[in-house]
Amino acid sequence: QVQLVESGGGLVQPGGSLRLSCAASGSISSINAIQWYRQAPGKEREVVAFITSGGSTTYADSVKGRFTISRDNAKNTVYLQMNNLKPEDTAVYYCYSPLRALWGQGTQVTVSS
Repeated sequence: QVQLVESGGGLVQPGGSLRLSCAASGSISSINAIQWYRQAPGKEREVVAFITSGGSTTYADSVKGRFTISRDNAKNTVYLQMNNLKPEDTAVYYCYSPLRALWGQGTQVTVSS
């Protein structure tokens, strides 16, 4: 059974960077597309980035130009590189497989001085 495990969250100052990882316990190529979502306290979960099995990407307007999603099928991992972080990026970040309706457990990102 495939599982998704996020890592890489933490506390960072505004303007800083973090790279999140979403590692699949099985073959990530069998998971197909992957989305990164985030959920801030008191807010609904929102999608921030999407990558297809072929590597095509889309981003929410709020993160466009600052976040980059990528995948390494050989490592069964999808990444979310987050640059120029802002306090409003503070949230729990989740990866999600639409094909399998499978969520990871989430990783906390806090942007604060």
